Amino acid sequence: MIQQIKDGHVNSETHNGITTIEFFHPQSNSLPGKILEELTKEIHFAGTHNETKVIVLKSSGDKTFCAGASFEELLQIGNEKEGFEFFSGFANVINAMRKCPKLIIARIQGKCVGGGVGIAAAADYAIAHNNSDIKLSELALGIGPFVVGPAVERKIGIAAFSALAIDATMWRNSEWAKRKGLFAEVHETIENLDESVSRLAHSLAHSSPIAMSELKKIFWKDTDHWDELLKTRAMISGREIISDFSKEAIKKIKLK
Repeated sequence: MIQQIKDGHVNSETHNGITTIEFFHPQSNSLPGKILEELTKEIHFAGTHNETKVIVLKSSGDKTFCAGASFEELLQIGNEKEGFEFFSGFANVINAMRKCPKLIIARIQGKCVGGGVGIAAAADYAIAHNNSDIKLSELALGIGPFVVGPAVERKIGIAAFSALAIDATMWRNSEWAKRKGLFAEVHETIENLDESVSRLAHSLAHSSPIAMSELKKIFWKDTDHWDELLKTRAMISGREIISDFSKEAIKKIKLK
């Protein structure tokens, strides 16, 4: 299935029990609301699709996995309601990944910023290229990593999450991310990265679907309240993004 979106797309294909969901946006795979909406739909569908045994989540290109929120849409947000609706898109993707009964492998081929770090954290197993530096840039935008925070904190712990959230302009390299538990594997070449993704996906496609589903429930225990939690976090982000500070910060970053 291919969902064409203006200036981007979300593609989904299933072969031999493996559903690959790929997203793309020409601005470093940033995430406008429409792509977030389609990602949520595709993850939910794959989770209920009998032919799907395992999901591989990836993006196009070779430099950036995901640049986070679309600056163009952030600048267009005019009130708290619009802000809440936009950030709810990130909440919906993370909750779809959390509740999906199929294991999700994230193929991280490049840099992750903001929401991209959240998606990597919400995956059940992330395999990365060694150029996959990470950064939570939200505080530099006048907001904070409120929506993705629970997913990132769950994966790497409060100390590492705090470091990322506070020093919002500093990149951490892939080895740092691996040590903290965000990435399960880091590979020096794209060929090795893809070989590892393929190997694990094919192995899981031949594993017990019931056992994998039960295992995922264990991984995500004590997160049943996230539907409401992430909605509350989206309200905070939606309120803060309309401030003059945020608007000016985003404009300055766009000019760099």
